[in-house]
Amino acid sequence: MVHFGTSYDETRAKTIDAINAKAGEAFPDYEVREAWSSRIIIRILKKRGVVKCTPVEALIRLRADGYKRVIVQSTTLLDGAEMDLLRRDIASVENLFDEIRIGKPLLYSVDDCRKVTDILAGRHQDAADAKKRSHVVLVGHGTYTPATATYSQMDYLFTEQAGPLFHVATIEGYPTFDTVLGRLKAAKARSVTLVPLLFVSGDHATNDIAVDWKEALESAGLQVDCRLEGLGEIPEIQDIYLEHIRACL
Repeated sequence: MVHFGTSYDETRAKTIDAINAKAGEAFPDYEVREAWSSRIIIRILKKRGVVKCTPVEALIRLRADGYKRVIVQSTTLLDGAEMDLLRRDIASVENLFDEIRIGKPLLYSVDDCRKVTDILAGRHQDAADAKKRSHVVLVGHGTYTPATATYSQMDYLFTEQAGPLFHVATIEGYPTFDTVLGRLKAAKARSVTLVPLLFVSGDHATNDIAVDWKEALESAGLQVDCRLEGLGEIPEIQDIYLEHIRACL
């Protein structure tokens, strides 16, 4: 199991630790180990006495322990920059193994996106109210690769499956904050609920969403509520990752 990681202990327990344990329960005949891809977060945790392996380190340890076949499942959302880096890491050591299979990220296929849309729309339907002009904005990280188009696809699917009161935006990609603000103004929205479209509700959720975006929307005259729940906390979302592991098997 490969995770970007987080320096927030509470959300780590609810997301990363939880899905690691769930994978162990779902596949009892397999050895389940984890790796973290963010070198910055690994260094932060090391200062606290918490040691996490990079993907290459974890794979080398597996080989040293005699394992020759490995399934690598990342908890990233998109098939973008993080997956590209992971594939390069795996390629650097794959000659040590008989076989390495790589699972798909959360939002890989249209079917995956539809499943996630249904899950999140159902979870936050109470916050979307046409009479009260209450909208829901799901905020993702964004990426500089073409995979950023997945966020626009999710935005479209929310409109199609849940209605025009749901929107998707990103911190560092497209759709942007200005994109969604323009749509909220056009709809004459009065209030907004911000929801992270992130695996963990860590630094980006706490600072970018709950502070920067919240304050900017309030400055635009909107009432703002935040629901800081990471996608990794949701059992149905965890199950999609496990389905991707089963597909590898």
